[in-house]
Amino acid sequence: MSGPEYPALYLKRGEDKRLRAGHLWVFSNEVDTAKSPLTEFPVGGPVWILDASGKPLGTGYANPSTLICGRLVDRGGKPLDRSLITHRLNVALSLRERLRTEPFYRLVFGETDGLPGLIIDRFDDIVVAQLNTAGMQAVREEVQAAIEKVLKPSALVWKNDSSARALEGLPEQVEVAFGTVPERVRVKEGGLVFELDVLHGQKTGWFYDQHDNRDRLQPWVKNAKVLDLFSYVGAWGIRAAVFGAEDVTCVDASASAVAQIEANAGLNGFAGCVHAIRADAFEFLREARAEKRHWDVVILDPPAFIKRRKDFKEGALAYRRINEMAMQVLARDGILVSASCSHHMGRAALLEAIQTGARHLDRQVQVLCQLQQAVDHPVHAAIPETDYLKGYIGRVLPA
Repeated sequence: MSGPEYPALYLKRGEDKRLRAGHLWVFSNEVDTAKSPLTEFPVGGPVWILDASGKPLGTGYANPSTLICGRLVDRGGKPLDRSLITHRLNVALSLRERLRTEPFYRLVFGETDGLPGLIIDRFDDIVVAQLNTAGMQAVREEVQAAIEKVLKPSALVWKNDSSARALEGLPEQVEVAFGTVPERVRVKEGGLVFELDVLHGQKTGWFYDQHDNRDRLQPWVKNAKVLDLFSYVGAWGIRAAVFGAEDVTCVDASASAVAQIEANAGLNGFAGCVHAIRADAFEFLREARAEKRHWDVVILDPPAFIKRRKDFKEGALAYRRINEMAMQVLARDGILVSASCSHHMGRAALLEAIQTGARHLDRQVQVLCQLQQAVDHPVHAAIPETDYLKGYIGRVLPA
């Protein structure tokens, strides 16, 4: 093997097919532990990944204590160093600059951008990054140097508090690597300005993956009464207001999120028509139904109800329940916008949950539009796990 001198991670016979087809993950049950005992590999350390005959598939990194025990980084055998990271950041940047006119986007989406375990979101000159694997954590300094070289940001935040880090045996940490981060960072979308808390907010502070789907609201909300559930800081609801909604009710369980919805509505001149309520979405819908309240459009963008495959049955029931309850407060001939960010809840399963709920209410759903993650979250053609966000805009009618 030409290239860096790394330990060899041998696969069992036939277990190289998926990687040769383009996937980047190695599962622990695919490893020939007689040739390469997993317990001997350092957590997050670099490796050569080889097929059963010893032919190299490329370089990557290993974590012997996780189900995904290896990730392929470069098929040509290059090390995951500052040079390679810088190159891949530049490749990622060239795409985003074609997609967006302003520097507000997801710059790196892990495996799809050739940097497994790394997430980078850009808020103009403030960068928020997550290191979600031990292998990427091991090259943190190289990642930081590459970010500084390519983007020259005024500040970098490590938002290392994802659930994925616990699976990798990594601690949760949120820290400012350098620069000054204001209490509220601004993001621009759809001609509006939103303020958010990147240090204490959800994920990296903003959900860029729904950007393009929020753009699609325009034909459905003009002069409408809109209910936005799981609102976070009001992105869906306030976008609906700018598209001409007559009245918008945003609901979130977080007091800080509700306060930020109100602030963002005022910031954009919609304080009069956007109202924020702190409540559990299920409880709110239950009470709204009892009070016979109705909206022309209901938007559902919940957190993932299914985080593990074994939780599918319970999570699928939650999706059915929330969609059925949403349809109960829809006005006649109403519009339902329903999304799921659960990878294990496939597109067909989500539609089945919506349809089952509709049939239980003796209603029918016309699918008007299918939703998917925004273009700055491209799907890796060989890695179905990167295709995680799906949704529908549907018209709900009496059966």
